[in-house]
Amino acid sequence: MSLDPYLNFDGDCRAAFDFYKDVFGGEFAAMMTFADGPEDMPVAEEDRSKVMHVSLPIGDSVLMGSDVPSEQSPVTAGSNVHISHAPPSVEVAQERFARLAEGGVITMPLEEQFWGDFFGSCTDRFGVHWMFNLGAE
Repeated sequence: MSLDPYLNFDGDCRAAFDFYKDVFGGEFAAMMTFADGPEDMPVAEEDRSKVMHVSLPIGDSVLMGSDVPSEQSPVTAGSNVHISHAPPSVEVAQERFARLAEGGVITMPLEEQFWGDFFGSCTDRFGVHWMFNLGAE
């Protein structure tokens, strides 16, 4: 089980993560643009080259991030951080996700995604943004 920071950017995610990689060392575990998504995923032309997901292992943690697509809310410094949780099982993920979403907002239902992982996101009643990700087995 882990809790890892997930950062959102307004188009400069790649530059930020190149900088973090230079500072902390290591290699990206993942770097995907919106153009790498499934063909039926709606993506504005100006967003295709933006980062959909990047992850940089740093010690026992993983720093992750993405650019926010242009049709979503603008990125605001201070509210551009999520906590990513990797629960030990689907059952635990469902229980914890439901509890955190109670009184909050589900921003993406917890379900299997096109990249093969079980993923969902919500904002709890205190305004904290959560992401749940259980890797494909």
